[in-house]
Amino acid sequence: MSNSNFTRRGLLKTSAMAGGALAMPTIFSGAAWGAGYMNEPTGSTVTLGFNVPQSGPYADEGADELRAYELAVEHLNGGGDGGMMNTFSSKALKGNGILGKKVEFVTGDTQTKSDAARASAKSMIEKDGAVMITGGSSSGVAIAVQGLCQEAGVIFMAGLTHSNDTTGKDKKANGFRHFFNGYMSAAALAPVLEARYGTDRTAYHLTADYTWGWTQQESIQAATEAMGWQTANNVLTPLATTDFSAYVAPVLNSGADVLVLNHYGGNMVNSLTSAVQFGLREKQVNGKDFEIVVPLYSRLMARGAGENVKGIFGSTNWHWSLTDEGSKAFVKSFGEKYGFPPSQAAHTVYCQTMLYADAAERAGTFNPCGIAQALEGFKFDGLGNGETEYRAEDHQCFKDVLVVKGKDNPTSEFDLLEIVEITPRAQVEYAVDHAMFAGGDLGSCNPGA
Repeated sequence: MSNSNFTRRGLLKTSAMAGGALAMPTIFSGAAWGAGYMNEPTGSTVTLGFNVPQSGPYADEGADELRAYELAVEHLNGGGDGGMMNTFSSKALKGNGILGKKVEFVTGDTQTKSDAARASAKSMIEKDGAVMITGGSSSGVAIAVQGLCQEAGVIFMAGLTHSNDTTGKDKKANGFRHFFNGYMSAAALAPVLEARYGTDRTAYHLTADYTWGWTQQESIQAATEAMGWQTANNVLTPLATTDFSAYVAPVLNSGADVLVLNHYGGNMVNSLTSAVQFGLREKQVNGKDFEIVVPLYSRLMARGAGENVKGIFGSTNWHWSLTDEGSKAFVKSFGEKYGFPPSQAAHTVYCQTMLYADAAERAGTFNPCGIAQALEGFKFDGLGNGETEYRAEDHQCFKDVLVVKGKDNPTSEFDLLEIVEITPRAQVEYAVDHAMFAGGDLGSCNPGA
């Protein structure tokens, strides 16, 4: 285990885990952690830092994240209908803040730039006294801020970060990820692509040139080649790109019959639009209809791309059409407050806020090392993804993954994706020492003081 620098004292377990079933959560004694940690709250309030892209290519995700954060704080402080506090398998949260302290928050703009995100998070910690930082819609940002939080001694509850590296070579003891990753997307998508498009295919990849794009492309290439596909080319595209015509044009004469867009947010909207304008969706190559795949989807991206997403497969972490009790509770709360359904970005950060608060309650402290211990190996349900586990060895959540495609006949601007398969956790799980996640050291929790 990574937490060798502190002892596990004062632990009280209300019940043990039996087989694969969920048990009552572990309750810790706050006295076990003592005093002396970063930004220990001394008054009647506690401050959380919400660091999201309010400008740049992922700004739509950032706006929805802020909505969900505000809703989570409202629920934690006893307002609204409680949302997923009512369906969460852990019953530690009471709607009276966190450990009896009213929750306040500060916000920042990551600009989808690592330097700006670190500066914003640093200000929240040093000037605003934030005990936890969360947010982001870029793996480059997440990895940078996660590193900062490790150095500073606060918990980082990652928002949208899909790179394998976040809980692979760049994992940190103070960082936790609820979102899935590139390997999981590929593992879920590959069988569906094989069933729909066959094993004799040649793929051309356009890939966002940063950690997420690299690891997503590596994952989907490995999974598709394992089932027989060939890879014609992989071309890196700068994150700041808005006109993708120069990247799409060469695909026409490449011999490829599948275009894989390892792009997210505004990048995906623009690259897919360019591919459609070049006529790729009407093209036939090697006697086959040309296909386009978007490994990582979101409803916000689908809305931006409009008609162009019809019939295109991808994966997603969560979707508002799920019918489990947790999803329904969250959709109801969010919809009543904002007038439309939440995105996967909103769902992810709402869950992360609740999971942090719950861990603090169970640990009986805001000490980041107590919270880390409460999250490591934590098994839970009722937050919209079925039975879920925060794996202790790398702080990655493991749960079912959704394969979706663009709807052919949407009924509204929000009804753009349909779930074609709920891929079970067992199909997307991997060993801690898997080659795509190797090279990192979780290290030890840093309390910061």
